[in-house]
Amino acid sequence: MNFRDNLIEDEAGIKRVVKSARRVAVLGIKTEAQSEQPAFFVPEYLAQAGVEVVPVPIYYPDVTHILGKPVFRRLVDVPGALDVVDVFLRPQVIEQYVEDMIAKKPKVVWFQSGIRNDAAAEKLARAGIQVVQSRCLKIDYARYAMVE
Repeated sequence: MNFRDNLIEDEAGIKRVVKSARRVAVLGIKTEAQSEQPAFFVPEYLAQAGVEVVPVPIYYPDVTHILGKPVFRRLVDVPGALDVVDVFLRPQVIEQYVEDMIAKKPKVVWFQSGIRNDAAAEKLARAGIQVVQSRCLKIDYARYAMVE
């Protein structure tokens, strides 16, 4: 299989990913104190829509819960399978988390709007993980999962 098949860029692929997103780890999630920022209000929206959100903050070492859920410091520490890892990191920072993502083996890694790292996406795709780049999971979830 060509790794490019794991780079999801068409609307049918986006729809398929969104409709199967039941458990989403949010890497780089912000806290309630930053509720006006997308890294908080996107996962908050998903949680309100019935998605199981698993907070994986990068900062905020003293925070133990976000959205009422216990936080995990690393993706590999999250118990159980993940449908999606929703990434809120600057593109140049993503590389240091790629090995953790590969080790956790989510079905999909989703880089939020404005976040694109082709080298990281290729590594993930070659490891058999589907990748979506520079799209907003909240917008696409509202578009595809909330209909039908």
